[in-house]
Amino acid sequence: MELARLFATRPTAATLVFTAVAGEEQGLFGSAFQAREYKTAGADIQGMFSNDIVGSSLADDGTRDPRTIRLFAEGVPTAETPAQASVRQSVGGENDSPSRQLARFVQDVAENDATGMDVRVIYRRDRYLRGSDHISYLQQGYPAGRFTEPNEDFRHQHQDVRVEGGVQFGDLPEFCDFGFITRVAKVNGAALWSLANGPGTPKGVNILTAALTNDTTLRWQRGTDPDLAGYEVVWRETTAPEWTHVIPVGDVTTTTIDLSKDNVFFGVRAVDRDGLRSPVAFPTPASS
Repeated sequence: MELARLFATRPTAATLVFTAVAGEEQGLFGSAFQAREYKTAGADIQGMFSNDIVGSSLADDGTRDPRTIRLFAEGVPTAETPAQASVRQSVGGENDSPSRQLARFVQDVAENDATGMDVRVIYRRDRYLRGSDHISYLQQGYPAGRFTEPNEDFRHQHQDVRVEGGVQFGDLPEFCDFGFITRVAKVNGAALWSLANGPGTPKGVNILTAALTNDTTLRWQRGTDPDLAGYEVVWRETTAPEWTHVIPVGDVTTTTIDLSKDNVFFGVRAVDRDGLRSPVAFPTPASS
């Protein structure tokens, strides 16, 4: 609520929506309805974050980790079609879903002195036996992730308020770590601000595969952002979890890189005149 209050006083280039949804425990009813409505309307959603269980840094064994927040991000997209699965199986990309790119983006913009937090990305859609409202957006093909505590005390989750064996159960205010909650809000704020003011994620990104070559040609559609400055190609070894190399290519829509597409993974991101960057778009193969 504090983030909504602050953002309401500061105009952004893109729309931000702060939502409290109903029926999460009963079957994600509220978020499922909202995500379907956005999909039907053709909304261009750059990312959705669910903040679910972010109130405490205290684990059930008494240890604290007040400077870490987990961000769960799926690999193989929930909404992947059989045709998309066939492409993925052919060229790789299990670690390069839009949600994984969104998670990498959050780490880039939200791990700093202003937030005082480490973002621990977990390569899963959610924890075992658990789920949250981000899944509704994943089902509609939108990039999304879940923020949650680094460790958990299950006595204070999904429990009737009671004392049992001298132990207090229930989700009560005295178990909240408000300094931790504040830092989690700052992580959200940094991610939302950067997404809403930076350029949009490139669309129509292809890697050309018409011929056998030892270089790599990429192409994409030029974005419509009024302050768009150009693009960067990023790449990494196929075994690396994060992008490790950046090649500025300017305000173009195609480029050829003297590296084999067979050996590394490539991505493309937009850059605006203020130096803000978009999340990375992972290319799909195209024969022409």
